[in-house]
Amino acid sequence: MATGDYIIDTCPNRCKVSRSSKRGFTYTEMLVVITILSLLLLMAQVNIFALLRKNTFKAQTELLVSTMQSAINAATQSDRRYEFIVDLTEQTFMLRQITNNDLSEVLEEEIIIQESLGDNCKIIYVEFDDGDFTYDGRAKFRAGHSGWAYGGKIVIEDKNNQQYSIVINRLNRIITLKNGNYELLKPIPKDELGA
Repeated sequence: MATGDYIIDTCPNRCKVSRSSKRGFTYTEMLVVITILSLLLLMAQVNIFALLRKNTFKAQTELLVSTMQSAINAATQSDRRYEFIVDLTEQTFMLRQITNNDLSEVLEEEIIIQESLGDNCKIIYVEFDDGDFTYDGRAKFRAGHSGWAYGGKIVIEDKNNQQYSIVINRLNRIITLKNGNYELLKPIPKDELGA
């Protein structure tokens, strides 16, 4: 009986040991699954925040300014020519490297960046430093080794109808973002220079 008692006493312990090891394995599996799910959730959250950040007014204006500044910096340091095209009708902008003499045709391989503006940022109009305005269609700023062919401003508006001006200065080649509808400096007409 001692032998039988011994077997009976240890059998429940063995069963408990095997059950607890199975429970431990199940808990380990659950921890792995929870860890994987939390990593997937974190990745999705990061992608959503990146998408939301990309569509903010600040992010879109920073992209506009940095794209134009990159174009003028690259053009003045090389013999390449660039064109920054703002499409007011489509609310898009594009930077391309000019590779042929036909400026009316944009080749696919010339496009460096092409972006649409979201609801948080709207282009109102473009004014060139020679006094020309455009409220629809395309406005083009060309950059070459000697700088911008034309200066001017791109007036944009946030979702609260607050206006800002992206100022393209062809003299110092710096692109700046100004609050409000910035007044451009007008060139002095040649006939007034001699008087």
